Amino acid sequence: MKANILDLRYRTKDVLKAVERGETVTVFHRGKAKARIVPEPAPRPAKLSKDGAFGMWKNRKDLADVPDLIQRLRKGRSLDL
Repeated sequence: MKANILDLRYRTKDVLKAVERGETVTVFHRGKAKARIVPEPAPRPAKLSKDGAFGMWKNRKDLADVPDLIQRLRKGRSLDL
């Protein structure tokens, strides 16, 4: 799409819609190309396996039984009100 300075001022919504559709908008000022507006590339999801915290507790045997772990953590507290 081609747009001039007045298009950017008065038809900004149309220019942004063109960018959202994936079009590159060339901006002209006094008949000369001055800038290009290009769509932002879609972010790629990060891989969990590259995260340092991923799988760090997989070999812990004391965390295998979650209800037992919660019971041990609350052992010293009284929940009676």
